[in-house]
Amino acid sequence: MRRRVWLAITLLAAGTAWAAEPPPAGRGQDHPLTGRIWDVAGAQFISMETLVDRLVAARYVLLGERHDNADHHSFQAWVVRGLIGAGRRPAIAFEMLGADQAMALDAHLARAPRGAAGLGDAVGWSASGWPPWKEYQPIAEAALAAGLPIVAANLPLATARAVARGNADAVAAGLARAHGLDRPAAPDVQAAMEAEMRDSHCGRLPDSALPAMVRAQRARDAQMAERLVAGQRDGAVLIAGTGHVRTDRGVPTYLAMRAPGAAVGSVAFVEVAADRMAPADYAERFGGRRLPFDYVWFTVRADDVDPCARFREPRLDPG
Repeated sequence: MRRRVWLAITLLAAGTAWAAEPPPAGRGQDHPLTGRIWDVAGAQFISMETLVDRLVAARYVLLGERHDNADHHSFQAWVVRGLIGAGRRPAIAFEMLGADQAMALDAHLARAPRGAAGLGDAVGWSASGWPPWKEYQPIAEAALAAGLPIVAANLPLATARAVARGNADAVAAGLARAHGLDRPAAPDVQAAMEAEMRDSHCGRLPDSALPAMVRAQRARDAQMAERLVAGQRDGAVLIAGTGHVRTDRGVPTYLAMRAPGAAVGSVAFVEVAADRMAPADYAERFGGRRLPFDYVWFTVRADDVDPCARFREPRLDPG
């Protein structure tokens, strides 16, 4: 009940009529940062209404999520509705959809231009490994109700896997040349991304595998940037994981090459931690002294599960 009251108050405080049924309760409802939005450059908190006002001025809006946090998808849908309400008509691009799914996506929308409910089945979403389509469906509903295009933004899954396994030639030659994917990133970026890959895989990856994994991440970011700028009449909104919307080495860096001068707004939805009470406390989580986003929207936690815990459990001696 407390979670429902908190979300209702937050939405009303923003002076908006976009509120919907709140997502299931998570962890951290009583944390002092929960529901607050931090303007990184301005070093101040801003309202939800102010955030949307600022994002309206950005040609490209990047909304970074933890994939399995239902709150994040609800707030992404809220932002999309806010942009639409302010008169914007951007394309809505999904990291979760690869180029190999574009034909199925387009065929479905040609048959059912507002068919958000059936979109997941049309593209084989349930076999993709992403959280259930119903969590993303409100984003698509908002987009299709306004007649916005939905874009499959990512590399084909087979291509991304091939690159991650060491086949650099799997990336289209034009994409590789345009973004320098045929060579390592700058040394500091390469080292930071390898460390991030190591940590995100709970230290289970051999060091020899890290350069290829980083190349695959860079290729996905470059591909998504290309798809955002490809013929979109009023810019685009990207729905993606938080790592992809980092301003220091994610999609924004590739947008700067492909659309120099275009305004970009990067929003990270970040789960609160019980031992981190101020926005600056979260910079270390992203490997630096400064949060690598334009805005950070603090949310409840989806759970308190340590994904690496099972790898630290002692093994029984088979003898």
